[in-house]
Amino acid sequence: MRNYRGRFAPTPSGPLHFGSLFAAVVSYLEAKHHHGQWLVRIDDIDPPREQPGASKSILKTLEAHGLCWDEPVVYQSKQSELYESRLAELYSQDALFWCQCSRKSLANHIIYPGTCRIHKQPVEQSAIRVRVESEQDTFHDLFQGLQTCNPKLDFGDVILKRKDGLYAYQLAAAADDVASGITHVIRGIDLLPSTWWQRTLMQLWHEPPPSYGHFAVIHSADSDQKLSKQNLASAIVNQRAEENLQAVFSLLGLNIEPANCELMLRQAVSLYQSHNLTKKHILRVTNLV
Repeated sequence: MRNYRGRFAPTPSGPLHFGSLFAAVVSYLEAKHHHGQWLVRIDDIDPPREQPGASKSILKTLEAHGLCWDEPVVYQSKQSELYESRLAELYSQDALFWCQCSRKSLANHIIYPGTCRIHKQPVEQSAIRVRVESEQDTFHDLFQGLQTCNPKLDFGDVILKRKDGLYAYQLAAAADDVASGITHVIRGIDLLPSTWWQRTLMQLWHEPPPSYGHFAVIHSADSDQKLSKQNLASAIVNQRAEENLQAVFSLLGLNIEPANCELMLRQAVSLYQSHNLTKKHILRVTNLV
């Protein structure tokens, strides 16, 4: 088995909220419980969505909560050479095509209908898609159990580079996970659909995909929506770091003695059991701090 290497990869579209802190803590506990390394990556490939100062704010919040990463932070905005090399590999396999479809023309299609698959050479003002041909993929999710799908029919051809020249999330995340030697991706179940595309890309690159674990997303007690920046979830207050961590530990069923963040995390690492997240899709927090 490869040495455990996990990661937390926030998007700097705003400060961390409780749901993203929960994600950071779970990925940290999983890594440290397995005597592994925990890395941080800033997924800053979409400048129009970024909030000035958010990257620094995110890192400061992690530090305030005792969540210290083991290697220098990776910024996706500095990874364009890697992404271009991975696109070139796919092009050499005849796996790419150039898509001129507008959002309006695809509005009635849940799965991309393959309209532009004939465009196997670069076309101006086009997005670049990968041809998804796999009709069977299966993996064991660490929290949700056996997962299987037909990527071609269930998800279709995904965009890897947008018409505006920005790299798409699926390409960047898959390329960076491989480049960083990530062995375990621990994240919310809302990102499970992305796993099929990322696994497809890694298979095309002949790279071993990591193990995946998709845990429940966080809802407030009276809401049907997950906590997220889009839903205007409140920013974490760093001055209440110990209380924030205790709220996370409570959701994980961990009885942790009050102390500073570093000492509480040490307790949590020793007591952590992943089965507390098994087969759960939603966790509700009653008292947001």
